[in-house]
Amino acid sequence: MPNAKVLSEKQAIVAALSDKLSAAAAGVLVDYSGISVADDTALRKKMREENVDYSVVKNTLLRFAANNAGLSELDPLLNGTTSIALSNDDPIAPARIISEYAAKLQNCFEIKGGFMDGHVISIDEINALAKIPPLPILQAQALGTMLAPITSLAIVLKAIAEKNGAPAEEAAPEAAPAE
Repeated sequence: MPNAKVLSEKQAIVAALSDKLSAAAAGVLVDYSGISVADDTALRKKMREENVDYSVVKNTLLRFAANNAGLSELDPLLNGTTSIALSNDDPIAPARIISEYAAKLQNCFEIKGGFMDGHVISIDEINALAKIPPLPILQAQALGTMLAPITSLAIVLKAIAEKNGAPAEEAAPEAAPAE
């Protein structure tokens, strides 16, 4: 039986990990066996840039934390080498980054599964989520879609004004001179 100090340290780790899992919008579990140090360093750098928490965790500790967080369906995935990527901000970021590296580092970096909003998701769902563009790109696309009709209207009005013989700048009524 472990001594009281070791046991209390492990309980603290499980409690902290449980809080992280509960607070995370999404997470992805990975089998990282065989990844090189250079690839791991690049992966961790990318994770930091995207504000994703990536760490290697012991399966037993992660199992206790997952059960505490209501994610007991992850238990069958917790064997072999396991690392976890968690995000509180962008729920798509862990899936996108992990899928990118899994495709690049075949046979030494495999997705085990994941969760989103407290529900366990499959590898196929993770790969589907990974295809969604990052949030800033989605926002730009939505804004572009909303601005397209206004831009088209401005072009048509300019063409009508020029067709009637007045340049676009002169078509607008001039303001009274200020004194």
